[in-house]
Amino acid sequence: MALSGVEIFKLLPKTNCKKCGHPTCLAFAMKLAQRQATLESCPDVSEEAKKILGEASAPPVRPITFGAGDKAVKMGEETVLFRHDKKFVNPCAFAVEIPDTLAEAEMASLSEQVVQSEIDRVGQKLRIDAIVLTNASGDAGKLEAAAKVVAAKATGVPVIINTTNAQAAEAAMKHVGDKRPILYGANASNVEAMAAVAKANKAILGIAANGLEELSTLTEKVKSLGVEDMVIDSGARKAKEIIENNTLIRRAAVKKNFKPLGYPIINFMQREDGLHEALVASTGVAKYASIVVLSSVEKWKNLALFTLRQNIYTDPQVPMQVEQKVYNIGDPKAGSPLFITTNFSLTYFIVSGEIENSKVASRLAVMDCEGLSVLTAWAAGKFTASKIAQFITESGIEKEIAEKELIIPGYVAILSGSIEDKLPGWKITVGPREANAIPAFLKTRG
Repeated sequence: MALSGVEIFKLLPKTNCKKCGHPTCLAFAMKLAQRQATLESCPDVSEEAKKILGEASAPPVRPITFGAGDKAVKMGEETVLFRHDKKFVNPCAFAVEIPDTLAEAEMASLSEQVVQSEIDRVGQKLRIDAIVLTNASGDAGKLEAAAKVVAAKATGVPVIINTTNAQAAEAAMKHVGDKRPILYGANASNVEAMAAVAKANKAILGIAANGLEELSTLTEKVKSLGVEDMVIDSGARKAKEIIENNTLIRRAAVKKNFKPLGYPIINFMQREDGLHEALVASTGVAKYASIVVLSSVEKWKNLALFTLRQNIYTDPQVPMQVEQKVYNIGDPKAGSPLFITTNFSLTYFIVSGEIENSKVASRLAVMDCEGLSVLTAWAAGKFTASKIAQFITESGIEKEIAEKELIIPGYVAILSGSIEDKLPGWKITVGPREANAIPAFLKTRG
């Protein structure tokens, strides 16, 4: 069970040194109890206390890194049931299944599609994160050959080896074992052999259970065999079961600190119909899956799921922002237009995208408004005439342009006169209200 703040306080130095960033040791203890601080923040805690407090202050869902290098996926480390309580920490990973029964060319093609799946959305790189290599043939040689193809064609992409055959797993590990893979398929009948393969290859072990009771029994067994890092599957496949089991697992880990279920969850969502698969997968994204396994790489499905994941795994208390500065779009010259907007990420990427679509090289001045959209920033007094004038003056942009003209968003047309008063010698032009009207607006300017 988790320790209370008072119990934690009794194990701290009680010096109130403030080195941890909190005014007193009691305040720090309360934050530890709420999992809003880490024990590493206290430089004077004793080794004995570290042993006791280390597990008590650890996140209820074990943090695990899957894969290696710049494409590695961080999982777990979650501390809340609902994102408005704090935030969800590590976005779920999307993985695409490749059966070893496919022809080598098909496996190579799917692997390349995974590599090429990356898109840029509001400044973030989003992609299919992993490959699930399934031993559908039941043949160890075919699984090893498939692992060799995937390792060659999808360099750096994390791999999940899906088999219940420990010998086949051992053969496949020769090609992916140095990339921190997941070995999925440990069940009640093979758990000792699979744990041995995972331990020998320093792999994460995927537990395939039939229900929550068997799942908790298996994780305890695996831990006793010396494997600490696991991903867990209750066996749920229907959307209703996935929501129910995932919720019970997260609640047990977060609310009850039930260690046997305190691991990242993997859900298999494959369906014959792509739309059905996307809908079922969305339940895992929204309800606590750390890995969502799909059957195919399709751009429309990727975009829908990427967008959902991005929305759920942003901090609801901190708007997404871009850096305040003047951005060049295309190759602007001295006579190119100068727009201004706020630093809300979505606003920036929509406006800059429409300017790009116009094929008219321009400059876009992005002003720090704490990540608020244009109308919200104006209403909050953060996108005002005086602040806009100060930003434009301090940016030094007038040295780079031939005509001092600033195009403001149409929604704040009311500011045009005030800005001209604050920026002597400047012409303030009111632009479109909606970003999609920017290309036509620029064409009318000649």
